[in-house]
Amino acid sequence: MAAPLRAVLSAAARQLGELGYARMSLESVAAAAGTTVPSLRRRYRNKAELVAVVIGSLRVEEPPVDAPTTRAHALAILENLHSNLRAIPALAVLGSLLAEEGRHPELLHLFRTRIVEPRRALLRQELAAGDLPDSADLDALTSMLIGSFYGQYVTIASIPDDWPNRVLSAVWPHDTSPAPSRRDHNP
Repeated sequence: MAAPLRAVLSAAARQLGELGYARMSLESVAAAAGTTVPSLRRRYRNKAELVAVVIGSLRVEEPPVDAPTTRAHALAILENLHSNLRAIPALAVLGSLLAEEGRHPELLHLFRTRIVEPRRALLRQELAAGDLPDSADLDALTSMLIGSFYGQYVTIASIPDDWPNRVLSAVWPHDTSPAPSRRDHNP
């Protein structure tokens, strides 16, 4: 019995977030999706291939491209990251992928390129266009801003709704930046 792809990916994503990669199995995904292991194996050679497809299919909402100021756009990017981390079990999936990095580094790489890097590139672009001092280390600031979400979650077990503004205000306190010019926002 073949299950719709959506049911398989949903079951696999749920199990990856709840059980972790090591405890997730093709058998448990097949049962949750209402299909059989042979049916899954016709689509995916192994669990790693299924998880790669799950990561590639995660619904990631794109950040807005227009905002009244450069700082407002940087804030919108951080709010978008926050929204995406909440919408999918991203932090639980990330924890599982970090635990498997030694055996399956390609899965963590896919998470980075699908979820983190596009926002990182956009945020760095906005920081570069902002009214920060010329001496500002944009790579360090970008890492600090994005990394603060993970750090906040690990220490407090949640990320407050106002976290994007709070963390951005720590490095970019006033909105004196010019309105953004027309830019290509594709990473």
